[in-house]
Amino acid sequence: MRKAICLLSGGLDSATCLGVARREGFASYALSFDYGQRHIHELDAARRVAQHLGAADHRVAHIDLRMFGGSALTAGIDVPKHRSTAEMETGIPITYVPARNTIFLSFAMAWAEVLAASEIFLGVNAVDYSGYPDCRPEFVAAFETMANLATKTGVEGTTTLRIHTPLLHLSKAGIIKLGMECGVDYGLTHSCYDPATNGRPCGACDSCLLRAKGFAEAGVRDRLLDRYGL
Repeated sequence: MRKAICLLSGGLDSATCLGVARREGFASYALSFDYGQRHIHELDAARRVAQHLGAADHRVAHIDLRMFGGSALTAGIDVPKHRSTAEMETGIPITYVPARNTIFLSFAMAWAEVLAASEIFLGVNAVDYSGYPDCRPEFVAAFETMANLATKTGVEGTTTLRIHTPLLHLSKAGIIKLGMECGVDYGLTHSCYDPATNGRPCGACDSCLLRAKGFAEAGVRDRLLDRYGL
């Protein structure tokens, strides 16, 4: 089987990406990060999703972006709550983690080179997203070009690295429908930026609101709500 690295946060989008990779016949190597984020619930979710979708391997890389801070996810900054869709579409929110996708893709690039894999799946989205600059198609294209200049396999021409972004132009509802076609169990995922200690979603952060909007527009119930009796 062809090998692919799948960046897996444990959230709705990355789980869908892993489902798409499986459906397309890839042996999927899931890569998650313990980067000093506010909570570990998303890593628990990533382990559940990787097992459920039959990842060939799942590894968690340990780095600490708290040393830089600058984000509500890695520093003592309040997570914004109850923002309108219009507010989410204006500016770059404080939940943006500086250089996060660049760092994550660099790790994926390294593992891909070791595995002689030429594919990386990344769950970025340019439609229903919170304004992150490293979720744009321009960023993905630029990184892909850089990756093929920066690796031994790329320079020697033995592999050409390609970054797959199957969710890039889908609405959140479209992503959910795609994931359900690929057998994703969204009850295993986690999206909330500021959950309770037991993992229960706050229901008010940008990520929770976008998730709820997506399920409502898709016309299906979010099985994560059943997990917490909501």
